[in-house]
Amino acid sequence: MKIQTKATLLFSALTTLVILVFSGFIYFFTNHYAFEDFYQRLETRVNIASDLHLFLNSNSDKQLVRQMRQAYLEKLQGEREYLLEVPEEGTLKKLKTSGLPQPLLEEALANRTARYRASHTLYLGKLQQVDGKTYLVVVSAQDPYWLEEINTLSRVLLIGFVLSVALVYVIGRRFTWHTFKPVRAIIKNVQGISAENLNLRLVVGNSKDELAELAQTFNDMLTRLETAFETQNNFVSNASHELRTPLTVIKGEAELTLASPGLTPVQRQSVEVILQEANVLRDILTSLLGMAQSGFDGKKQNWEQVRVDELLWLVKESADQLYPGNHIRLDFAQMPTEEEQLLVKGNVNLLKLAVSNIVMNACKYSRNQEVVLGIKAENTFVAVVVRDKGIGIPEPELPHIFVPFFRASNTASFEGHGVGLPLALNIVRLHKGSIIINTQVDIGTEIKVLLPTIDASAP
Repeated sequence: MKIQTKATLLFSALTTLVILVFSGFIYFFTNHYAFEDFYQRLETRVNIASDLHLFLNSNSDKQLVRQMRQAYLEKLQGEREYLLEVPEEGTLKKLKTSGLPQPLLEEALANRTARYRASHTLYLGKLQQVDGKTYLVVVSAQDPYWLEEINTLSRVLLIGFVLSVALVYVIGRRFTWHTFKPVRAIIKNVQGISAENLNLRLVVGNSKDELAELAQTFNDMLTRLETAFETQNNFVSNASHELRTPLTVIKGEAELTLASPGLTPVQRQSVEVILQEANVLRDILTSLLGMAQSGFDGKKQNWEQVRVDELLWLVKESADQLYPGNHIRLDFAQMPTEEEQLLVKGNVNLLKLAVSNIVMNACKYSRNQEVVLGIKAENTFVAVVVRDKGIGIPEPELPHIFVPFFRASNTASFEGHGVGLPLALNIVRLHKGSIIINTQVDIGTEIKVLLPTIDASAP
C-alpha cells in the first residue's frame, strides 16, 4: 500500500472519529436536555395537582388554579394524575394495586421524589404531608412530542455522519495527492537518472522542509556516484591501452627471443613460460575489462531488437571458429512459434559474449562432450538453456560461483580464471534478466538464462 493511501485512510479515520464523537455529544446532550425539560413539565403539573387536591380548600382558589393551568400549560398526550394515600403499614403492598410501576413507588418512598420511564410513558411523583397524612402525587404522560424530534435528530446525525465520512475521504485523498506531489516529482526525476546522465540533479527549491532536505541528500549521493562512475569509466577507457601496450611488448619480445637461434633448453623453457604467462595475463585482462564494461555503461550501448534464435547461431559460429571440434547441438524443439516471444532488447555483442562464456564453460567442463543449446518461452521471458554432461558443481559451492575468481573444488584439472560466469551474470543483469542453475556432480549442469521479451521490458 502506498504511503499516500495510508495517509488518506489515517486522515479519514481520525476525522471520522472526531465527527463521531462530536455527533455523539450532540445527540447525548440534546436527548438529556429534552428529558430534563419534560420532567420539569411533569414536576410543574405535580405541584399544581398537589395544590388542587391537597392544599387548597377554597373552590374559588381551585377554580383560579385550573384556569391558569388551562391558559398557560398545554395538555400533554396521555396525561394522567394519580393521588394515593400512603398507609403507615404495608405501604408498598397496598400501593401496588394502583397500577403504577413498582420501581417508581420504591424510589418515591425512599427519596420522596421519583422519576421513571417505561417505553414512551414518563412518570414523576412526590410525597406530600397534609394533616399528618402522607400522599403520593404522580403525573404521567405518553409519547412526548419531542421524542419525534430526537428521532429526527438521530437520523439527521446518521445521514450527516455517512456523508461527512465520504466527503472527508474525498478531501483527504485530494489533500494527500497535493501533499505528496513533490515526492512524486522527486521519484520521477530520480527514475530518469541513469548511468548515461549522472550529471542531472533534482530541483531543491527555496523551501527548508524535509522534502528539500531529501532532494539535497539525493543530489549529494548523485555527486558521489558520478565521481565513482567517472573514475571507473576513466579506468576502463585507459586500462586497455595502458595495460595492453606493455603486455604486447612482452609477448613480442618473448616470441622474438624464441625465434632466435642459439638458446639453451633452459633459456627456451624460461622464455616459453614468460610467453605462456603473458597469454594468461592477456586473458585475465580481457575478462576484467569486459566485466567492468558490462557492469558500468560508460558509453551508451547500441541497444536494439535481438532475435534469440539468431543470437544462438552467432554463438555456434563463434564456437566453431575457436574450437572446431566442439559438440554443440542447437535444439529448437521448444522454441516459441511467435516472433514476439523471441525478441529481446539489448546489445547483441554483450549478449553473445555472455552466452558464449556459458557455452564454452559447458564444453570445457564436460571434456567436449555434447552440449545442447536450446530456447523456450517462460511467461514474459525467453529462456536460453545450456545443458551439458560434465562434472557438475558441488551444491555447497553454488552460492559462490558468481564471485569473481572463484573456482569450484572439482575444477583443479581444468584451466580457467573464474571470471566467465560473473561476466555473464553482469551482462544478463544489465539486460534485466537472471540466471538459474541446476546441477549435479558427475551428472551435468543446466544453466538457464532468462531475458525479458520486448513487451515485458518496455517501460
